[in-house]
Amino acid sequence: MAQDKKDQTSSLVKGYLTLYNTAQFAGWTYIFVQFMQHFAVHGQSLDTLWSRVGQATFFFQMLAILEIVHAMFGIVPSSVSMTFLQVFGRCMIVAGAIEGTPTGQKSPGLPLALFCWSLTEIVRYSYYVANMLLPSVPSFLVWLRYTIFIPMYPCGFLGELLCSYWAQSYIRDTGKWSVELPNRFNFSFSFYYFMWIMAICYMPLFPQMYLHMFAQRRKVFGRGGVLKTVKSK
Repeated sequence: MAQDKKDQTSSLVKGYLTLYNTAQFAGWTYIFVQFMQHFAVHGQSLDTLWSRVGQATFFFQMLAILEIVHAMFGIVPSSVSMTFLQVFGRCMIVAGAIEGTPTGQKSPGLPLALFCWSLTEIVRYSYYVANMLLPSVPSFLVWLRYTIFIPMYPCGFLGELLCSYWAQSYIRDTGKWSVELPNRFNFSFSFYYFMWIMAICYMPLFPQMYLHMFAQRRKVFGRGGVLKTVKSK
């Protein structure tokens, strides 16, 4: 009986993760297609890019907060601290720097960030779905999953920094999301300085996270660069 309940729980978790990863894959594919159409097909400008993809980007990025919960409860074998840093940092850029300011939406870093985010997430979530549904993940997808981050991660990080920088002037001039004294709680908070602190703190953290991803890559490919078969769980 206990084993039956365990098997049932495992099936429910697998079904939930398959649904979640499929939804994220579909969402980021939609964002990528809209992004490419915006520039390559319709030839539109940067000024209207966020109005085209902003709602979808905001929704699917905020949905990724669930991944912190997945790691916390052991649903997936991911580091809680690393997952938190990656998800929280991206959410702050999307919600605070881009969605929250008109200047962030016109940053030259926006198309760079969106391109890197969407393409990386398409590969990542398709890998997760394949890992759930197939006996083994196709070798080309494994290679993409553990290789595409090499150019995309630093380029996406640069795009995020540019969006954050372009958002600073609006946040400073409007005092958006800041709390000034005096107030009934005798508490003050500067979102402007918070954004600067976030950007400065993430700079030394970037190499650590980047090297962590290379360590994950070595686990899959081995020291000799030989691809191992990734079986579904």
